Order: sequence, then structure tokens, then C-alpha cells
Amino acid sequence: MIDEAQQESIETPDRQDIKAELLKAVKDLPPMPKVLFKIQKLLIDPNSDAKQIAGYIETDQALAAKVLRMANSPFYGMTGKVSSVQHAAVILGFKTLGELTMLAGFSDLMGKKLPGYGYNSDELWRHSLAVALASRIIAEKINPELSNEALTAGLIHDMGKVILDPYVLDRREAFDVFVENENQTFLIAEKHVLGFDHAEIASEICLKWKFPDSLALAIKYHHNPSRSNGNEMAFILHLADYIAVLSGSGYGYDEILDVREEGTEEFLSIHQQDMKKIENLILESIFKIEAELTM
Repeated sequence: MIDEAQQESIETPDRQDIKAELLKAVKDLPPMPKVLFKIQKLLIDPNSDAKQIAGYIETDQALAAKVLRMANSPFYGMTGKVSSVQHAAVILGFKTLGELTMLAGFSDLMGKKLPGYGYNSDELWRHSLAVALASRIIAEKINPELSNEALTAGLIHDMGKVILDPYVLDRREAFDVFVENENQTFLIAEKHVLGFDHAEIASEICLKWKFPDSLALAIKYHHNPSRSNGNEMAFILHLADYIAVLSGSGYGYDEILDVREEGTEEFLSIHQQDMKKIENLILESIFKIEAELTM
């Protein structure tokens, strides 16, 4: 049986060509939408405030409309009470307005159909949303300063699949044969067939979009956080990903095979009862948020 370490030592000419194409695809990827980029920077700046976020939101009419709709939703408990983005800044505050904006902004980027992976248009988004919510909850429990960054990391942790999808579609037969014959996960198959897995590509996207290096590292190792040199966010994402799958917000049986690494809960001081509570919380939240974003 071929393991992940062995994949990294295999370099065929075809895989080298694919790697070059993939890196070019990331390089040619449009910049992160300016409004989201500016808001993300504000979210990690301790000297920023909700009114600054509101000012940037107002420069994008489509985003502003989405934010207002969500702000007035039952999920945020403000039905019919929020009349403007600036009003939302006052009522909701910095943290909640930032969260709401990132959810609204990334919903379009992640709501894509991926035929190579066999995902419907809502599957990638639903899983990303579940991981984002679980990551934020875990971060709030163990290191509240990371909660906004954890939400963003969860939203984009699988964005590499958007880049990889056409390559997977072209080689789907090779993927299926490898997975069946080697009894391996699709993650290992990515590495075997393409030379890159989706986590590495998502990490490259983070660097392209000028996210902090620590966040890019966390996303790169969210399937194997023990290799992240103790990056706390990598462990948060890893456990959040697992909880999302357990909640039913995953892609299928393949991910159950990709179990959490031993020691993850101990590293984060998260217990089994905590995981069950997180699972219940994201189940309560996800469908309400989806409903507001798709209206």
C-alpha cells in the first residue's frame, strides 16, 4: 500500500507538468476581492472597529445588500431592526459584523459545482461553512483572539479543490482505480495522480491573497496538523473538519477514512462532550445561514 510519504518521492514527467500548470493557475487566480481583503486585514487589527468595516462594505452594493439581509435575519436576532450597514455596525458590533461579512463574501466563491469531485454546487459551501463555524467555536474556547481568523480559515480551507477540479475530472478514471486498488482516500489519490493535494493548493492561494503565513501553514497541514510544527490553527481546522463530517456536512464516506490524528483533542484540550456540543451548534446554525444567503 502506498502512503503519503511515498507520494512525495514519486516525480513522473506528467506530474511535473501538472504541478507547473497548477502553480500557474494559482498565480493567474484573480486577487481576493478587495473589499474582503481589506475587511480581513481589519479583523486581525486590534485597533480597528465596526464602523471601519461598515465603510468598506458600503463600497460593494451586492455585498452590502447580502450583509443587510443577513443582519435582519432571525439567526442574528435582529429581524427588521437593521436599516443600514452603519446601523448594523452599531447594533452587531465589530466581531459579529466581521463574521457576517466574511460569510456573505465567501458564499459565492465557495458555492461552485465541482464535477471532478462529484460535488453539487452547495456541497463545497455547506462543508466549508460547517468547518468555519466549528473552527470559530473551538478557537473561542481555547484562544479567543484567533476566532475571526479561524472562521476565515474554515471558509477557505478546501478552496484548493476549486483549482484542482478540472484536473481531477480529466483523470477521474485514474483516481478511481487508485482509490479502489490501494484502498486509499481521495486526498492520497490527489498526491499520487497530480503531485499536489488540495490543501497545498489552498495554502498557495492564501499566500497569493496575502493572508498571514501562519494561516497558510495551517491550511496546508489541516489534514495532518502534527506536521505543522505546533501550529494551533492547523489543529483547530483538523478537528473542525472532523466534527463537520460527523455532523453530516461532509462530502461522503471517503472523509470518514481520513480520521483525526491521535492527540488532536489533547493538544486543544477539547473533550468528547465538547465535540458533541459543537456538532449540535453547527447543525442548528448552518441551515439558517444557508437560507439567508440563498434568498
